[in-house]
Amino acid sequence: MSKRQLAMVMDLNKCIGCQTCTVACKTQWTNRNGREYMYWNNVETYPGTGYPKNWMDLGGGFDAAGDLQAGVVPNIEADYGVPWDYNHDELQFGAELKPNVEPTWGPNWDEDEGAGNFPSDNYFFYIPRICNHCTNPGCLSACPRDAIFKREQDGVVLVDLDRCQGYRYCIAGCPYKKIYFNPKISKSEKCILCFPRVEKGLPPACAQQCVGRIRFVGFLDDKEGQVYKLVHQYKVALPLRSDYGTQPNVYYVPPTEAPPKFDADGRVIKGSNRVPIEELEKLFGKEVHNAMKTLREEKEKRRKTGESELMDILIAYKHEDMFRLDQDYYQSIAKSQGISLAPVDHRYMAGKMTSNKYKFKVVEYD
Repeated sequence: MSKRQLAMVMDLNKCIGCQTCTVACKTQWTNRNGREYMYWNNVETYPGTGYPKNWMDLGGGFDAAGDLQAGVVPNIEADYGVPWDYNHDELQFGAELKPNVEPTWGPNWDEDEGAGNFPSDNYFFYIPRICNHCTNPGCLSACPRDAIFKREQDGVVLVDLDRCQGYRYCIAGCPYKKIYFNPKISKSEKCILCFPRVEKGLPPACAQQCVGRIRFVGFLDDKEGQVYKLVHQYKVALPLRSDYGTQPNVYYVPPTEAPPKFDADGRVIKGSNRVPIEELEKLFGKEVHNAMKTLREEKEKRRKTGESELMDILIAYKHEDMFRLDQDYYQSIAKSQGISLAPVDHRYMAGKMTSNKYKFKVVEYD
């Protein structure tokens, strides 16, 4: 067990699907060296097929008895999609814009399609997804090489590339399919929660660049932090598919407001909601009812009295207040180990595969 757990909360009521987080992650971590098809952060339209294709149906995770469930390793071409580029350099000579390969699938292939019948009751919303850095990771349990581990200091789940032999049991074991195979080096790789940035007091790139201010990052035991209050105090932030049994540490504030439905004559159906509660229960469990009730009560309280700590937290007046990363904590760890803070994780950095790992250039965005 880790001493502490770093966690993230995302408010789905504020996500606009702009993909800025996706681009921030892609340009910092996965635009090179066999990672081109990987999206450690992606934003999906729900209902939708997702990325990789139909990931919720590919198995993994644990059953009620705690036994690891069989899972499927997605096919890179069919389920993720082979990355493509366009012939921009040829356009000045009159060429037709075309991709360098024939696209068959990719992230956001079904963006904004949703479900229902337009315009009477169609609906969709966005779900950003990263590795959940689970307390009970399916990827870790599935690996026969002990190549996946949780950092003791903050619970971040990492892959030891020296021990990894590319068996891909970890991919099958992860029910969220948020660990990927790098065919260039025959190793598994995944979101590292930007731990080199976090140790410097900077939030993960996806959170830093989020224009909707939907992402809160902090430790679950920090009772003064927004993450603790949203998850444990107000209980409005819920894990995605907790039925998988991995105890994920990325939480979501469910969407509470949606346009009403229209009848055949185009009139508003009073009291109706386009997002079926059954869909929200599937994603967030029965607890979604209490979470939505609390959110509506606090919004009404704010409307009547002008006061609501919960609404103040979710509005996020100051971007920097959304991140409580406790840099002093990381500095104390580095000091106790007699090393400089760049970064503090020996197991991840040491070894013959270091040259194939990420170039740890911490970028502070304006």
